[in-house]
Amino acid sequence: MKIVIIGGVAAGAKAAAKSRRMLPDAEIDIYTQDTHVSYSACGLPYYIEGNFEDWQKLIIRSVDEFEKNNIHIHLLNRVIKILPIDKKIIVKDLNTEKLSFVEYDKLVIATGSAPRMSDFPNINLKNIYTLRTLEDGIAIKQTMNEVENITIIGGGYISIELLEAFVKNGKKVTLIEKTPYILSVFDEDISSLIQTYILENCDNRVKLITDDIVSEFLGEETIKGVLTAKGSGFETEMVVISAGVRPVVDIAEEAGIALGITGAIKVNSRMETSIPDIYACGDCTEKINIISNSPVWIPLGSTANKEGRVAAVNLCGGTEDFEGILGSAVTRYLDLTISMTGLSEKFAQKLGYDTVSVVITKKDKAGYMPEVENITLKLVADRRSHRILGAQAIGCGDADKKINSISIGLSNRVTVENLLDVDFTYAPPFSTSVDILHSGARMLKSKLS
Repeated sequence: MKIVIIGGVAAGAKAAAKSRRMLPDAEIDIYTQDTHVSYSACGLPYYIEGNFEDWQKLIIRSVDEFEKNNIHIHLLNRVIKILPIDKKIIVKDLNTEKLSFVEYDKLVIATGSAPRMSDFPNINLKNIYTLRTLEDGIAIKQTMNEVENITIIGGGYISIELLEAFVKNGKKVTLIEKTPYILSVFDEDISSLIQTYILENCDNRVKLITDDIVSEFLGEETIKGVLTAKGSGFETEMVVISAGVRPVVDIAEEAGIALGITGAIKVNSRMETSIPDIYACGDCTEKINIISNSPVWIPLGSTANKEGRVAAVNLCGGTEDFEGILGSAVTRYLDLTISMTGLSEKFAQKLGYDTVSVVITKKDKAGYMPEVENITLKLVADRRSHRILGAQAIGCGDADKKINSISIGLSNRVTVENLLDVDFTYAPPFSTSVDILHSGARMLKSKLS
């Protein structure tokens, strides 16, 4: 069998490795327009921050390691067309511009996502970056060390991680977000708390401009300033555009592969596309939200790895299903952990749920312990069924542990009453005698009654 994989970062690399373990004699080729394969893109902000100096630590498996397992890596090779009837792809060698036809028995599309770009005037000025590849991370870190004033466009997870990196390196940062609050995937009551923490813990190095967008970049050869639609203007020496990403689906769509309502490739639970023998996985694919059973597009590295494995199992003749996601995520800004799972209240209401929610702040350990910190938790439930729909937690304590606990329950349709019955661990260095999840569930039950 000949297996061809388009893309080799997370999902593509996982699909190749699992396919090799299942089919030792298969011919496996990865084609990628990138200069590296199998690396942790999620680790780039922490490399920029200076948590480690050697960017090669981000490489999970080298080309040589793949080749030793008889998986052939074709770097700087862009797949420009899929021919499903002929079961071939057309590949362009970016070094030589040469085109070639490659046959396949099974094809895996793992083309990932790409930064969303607007047509700003002067967008091609020097020192304007996006963060996607290793080269992007290396260039941003080098330029960061040469400048003092930096602008971030966008207020999502990556933007907050870059903000932390720049602040820790003593830079002055302006962040521009088009919605009224940063991290708009959270509800406003939680986003506003995150925003307050950032402004109170930035040593006057951070300026947040919300509910506004960039209208123009200023400069001749190198970026010198930014203008916004509402009239803000300021000097800057560097810009990182982190205003979201889009699924890379061009060649799939051109080949007649069905897209979902989110604009990403539509797949079933076995990662099969609408065309036989073509699979898709990772950031280019649509997911199913486990809570609402509705299509969503939430690109995460953890999901990409799971989907790569499932695609490999099924194309190799096995049977495995990927049931969907909760959108569980975590990041941080300095000492503040920021985490969520399931549906936010605003998204749940958009889907038609009659929601009830509570927000509670509590210590993460016994109050007399020296390392005690606060956690603020929001729980969202469905008024009719009492089912927990989602949770958001922030704090300098172990907020992510509470979200991980809830995520297990969400997958099993946990109700408010079920949550009250959970036997959480307790000892003063680890928790309070009444866990914050119990306290939140008790408040929810009171509201529901």
